[in-house]
Amino acid sequence: MNRLAVLLLLALPVLGCGNATPRVTLYCGQDEEFATDVIRDFETSTGIKVDVRADTEANKSVSLYEAIVRESKQPRCDVFWNNEIINMVRLQNQGLLESYPTSAAKPFPAWAKGPGDTWYAFAARARILLVNDRIPPEERPQGILELTDPKWKGRVVMAKPQFGTTATQAACLFEVLGKEKAEQLYRELRPNVTVLPGNKDVAVAVAEGRFDVGLTDTDDAIIEVQRGRPVTIIYPDQQTIGTLFLPNTVAIIKGAPHSQQARRLVDFLLSPEVEKRLAEGRSAQIPLNPDVQAKLPIQRPTQVRAMTVDFTKAAAQWDQVQAFLRELYAR
Repeated sequence: MNRLAVLLLLALPVLGCGNATPRVTLYCGQDEEFATDVIRDFETSTGIKVDVRADTEANKSVSLYEAIVRESKQPRCDVFWNNEIINMVRLQNQGLLESYPTSAAKPFPAWAKGPGDTWYAFAARARILLVNDRIPPEERPQGILELTDPKWKGRVVMAKPQFGTTATQAACLFEVLGKEKAEQLYRELRPNVTVLPGNKDVAVAVAEGRFDVGLTDTDDAIIEVQRGRPVTIIYPDQQTIGTLFLPNTVAIIKGAPHSQQARRLVDFLLSPEVEKRLAEGRSAQIPLNPDVQAKLPIQRPTQVRAMTVDFTKAAAQWDQVQAFLRELYAR
């Protein structure tokens, strides 16, 4: 092989770089069935290829959080689209999120913006009770505390309390009720409840009549309602602590390998078009941008009594709450 041929071969990788497709790596805790079309629209409109790492239903948000922490010295993730808020706050507390002030977040309420513009909240849903209609209206539980009554033994179902929005709900209840009352709640609930892998499993199990009551999210519950299944959504604790509403959150990881593409993806996810699409799609997620007008088959936080929770304080209790739940639900 002559000298010119050798030089050309060595130059090929460099020459090819200029034509490489721009990419961004997204760690996505949102359900694949709801996120796929949004991601595809971003790729089509920008020409940026999105490499997605997703959660399984059984370890929602927690496994991606752990991956981001583990990879923090050499990040692989550019953008984290989380399906809840507590683990995003935990990442922020560890200094693992990049500050990104963006005009895309300007219409959102102040609470939906992390300190130093490190994360943003959008597209919320509620933690609700899904009740099979064979239970007469006058006998249906109206709050989570009611499910500790022995009459509900074997009739209640929920997802693993160590993961996803079920874990987030636990942390929030510890913050709102206090440690003593929250521990009592989960101890008294334990004999009555069956644990399934995820919230979708919970909604389907109640819809199929295998259980009477399920603790789940509105995005999974509304699908069963719209399928014509014999189920009713109850917004719990309207006379006491209120119903918990949880947003999606999005952030750029500090040291993201593709920071410019990451910024474009964050702006896209915060756009009115995406919130409207998530609201009017099957997941019926609630827009946080007040400028987004959408018809919803579920209640907004302004239409029911919403739980008042300090997510920062709830995040601070995460490790303690999880240690308690692991011990209790491993039995």
